[in-house]
Amino acid sequence: MTKRWQIFAVMALMYVLAYFYRVSMAVMAKDLAVELHLTAARLGILSGVFFYAFAFTQLPLGPLLDRFGGKRVVLLTGVITVLGVALFSLSSSFFSAMAGRVLIGAGSASVLMSSLKIFTHWFDRQEFGRVSGFIIAVGNIGNITATTPLALAIDGFGWRSSFIAVGVVQILCLLLVLYVVQEHPAVEAGGDEPAAEASSPISGIVEIFGNPSYWLISCFAFFWYANYMAVQGLWGGPYLMEVLGLSRSQAGNCLLATSAGFLVGCIFVGKVSDTLFRSRKKTLLTGQIAMLGFMSMFLGPAELLPRPLLFPCFFLMGIAVSSGVAIYPLIRETFPHRIIGTALTAVNFFILLGAAVMQQVMGRLIELYPKGPAGYPPHAYHGAFLIPVCGLALSLLLFAFFRERNPVAH
Repeated sequence: MTKRWQIFAVMALMYVLAYFYRVSMAVMAKDLAVELHLTAARLGILSGVFFYAFAFTQLPLGPLLDRFGGKRVVLLTGVITVLGVALFSLSSSFFSAMAGRVLIGAGSASVLMSSLKIFTHWFDRQEFGRVSGFIIAVGNIGNITATTPLALAIDGFGWRSSFIAVGVVQILCLLLVLYVVQEHPAVEAGGDEPAAEASSPISGIVEIFGNPSYWLISCFAFFWYANYMAVQGLWGGPYLMEVLGLSRSQAGNCLLATSAGFLVGCIFVGKVSDTLFRSRKKTLLTGQIAMLGFMSMFLGPAELLPRPLLFPCFFLMGIAVSSGVAIYPLIRETFPHRIIGTALTAVNFFILLGAAVMQQVMGRLIELYPKGPAGYPPHAYHGAFLIPVCGLALSLLLFAFFRERNPVAH
């Protein structure tokens, strides 16, 4: 294995853990609600606070990456993650659990952006589009482990012991980063951008914020990920169990199908973007229009589907979600290389902010309805899911006006 693929493998392992932390709440929701006496609103806050911490960490992260590089940043923030996992695992109240989630969110916020920053030195422009899909595909293993495998682990050992075990794995991965990862090759033969002096943090941010394309991409990114995390990060599990009457393991299997579809899609999204659509914009629009259709299932149609069709529908929804990964090569092709770290994190801020805001807003709306023996009524979830669905539809209309500066070469 060449050095650059060794680096890819280590950073991908780190991203597996980061993704696990991100979506683990959906399976643990009922256990946390019972043990920590959480209402739906507090459950939404506990899940959403991870994404708030993750999102706001992006603000200083971009300039730090452009200044110090991905390896140093991911090592420092990895230690913060370990502390957060320990605090969350030992929490006895809503507030201590929330503090743990904040530390985990802030600590894991740098993993993908640090990886992509490092990859800009090791992979050329066309390779970058594919390798960014690959790392998210591998990272999606963390998504998968946070569904059925986590449900089984919780049933067998409890959620606290399960999280402590993950914290130990986190420490081992940080040691791999320390000894294997190299920021850039001695001669940057893999990159295709000329070397340039780093911009000051302020000038880079001003340049990005002054570009109308940034706002179109960010609005699209906000609702793309908000829809995915509305299902996979928190409310998909309760919806399947309370409205459709599925068991925890059955709900976990449906979420597992979404993760599997997302993984498969991420492997091929770069190839599809390069050879089929030959455009990041067309890839994003096509995939997210399909995603809009699948998200409409949560407005009532899912309750009419025969149970055997749920699994394939959730799998196809995962494939549709994966089209959003094309946003990362689109960012690289839209902004200068000297500020690419800042550009990536500036957009990633809205990606995670969308997940945080949507989970909390949905939780507050759901709690307005009376809770019965089986949970909240179907129309509570229908109204809650209508919010991300309408937001995605609006963002698609706006993104249609985005002008792609560097379409994929024929």
